Amino acid sequence: MAFFQYGEAEIKYLKSRDKRLAAVIERIGSIQRRVDDDLFSSVVHHILGQQISTKAQQTIWAKLENELNTVTPDILLTCGRERLQSFGTTWKKVDYILDFAQKVRSGEFDIEALNAIPDNKAIASLASLKGIGVWTAEMILLFCLQRPNIFSYGDLAIQRGVRMVYRHKDLPRERFERYRRRFSPYCSTASLYFWAVAGGAIPELSDPAAKK
Repeated sequence: MAFFQYGEAEIKYLKSRDKRLAAVIERIGSIQRRVDDDLFSSVVHHILGQQISTKAQQTIWAKLENELNTVTPDILLTCGRERLQSFGTTWKKVDYILDFAQKVRSGEFDIEALNAIPDNKAIASLASLKGIGVWTAEMILLFCLQRPNIFSYGDLAIQRGVRMVYRHKDLPRERFERYRRRFSPYCSTASLYFWAVAGGAIPELSDPAAKK
């Protein structure tokens, strides 16, 4: 089992940049978040997980892996639409996955090239695929490619965590970008802590946006 890699350098930098985040890091301690080291299966996994709960995603993924053992373009294309849909996903997602598999197998989409290009180009490349938006592309960069500087404005939990730590009732893009600049080049590590806060890791912190 692999986890997102960060260490003392990232923690020391983030603490030096922001006192409130430093206090959060001290309170929570080290965070382990699982990552997927197979890029193709990671894209498929993220397509399956769109707009459903994490539990539902895990259930569908477990069925798929148990049946197919390995998730590759050839195996998925051989599997076909009906069998893929029987694992519990939608027809639309099945078509997205098969379109992606076909493009990788034919070479139309060079998946390995993602490893060597900057974040913005990798996000744009992934977002050109059917069923992949900017947020999904950013999550693939963080949880598969382990890019160190991902801070997704499209992630509602990260927004919530930032509001909770800094007591903001709202978080417009301009303010969010100021935090991005503050935490760069280690935004991915900062993201782990904001996710943890949003998930209740510090019970006394509430979301100011929820108050009327």
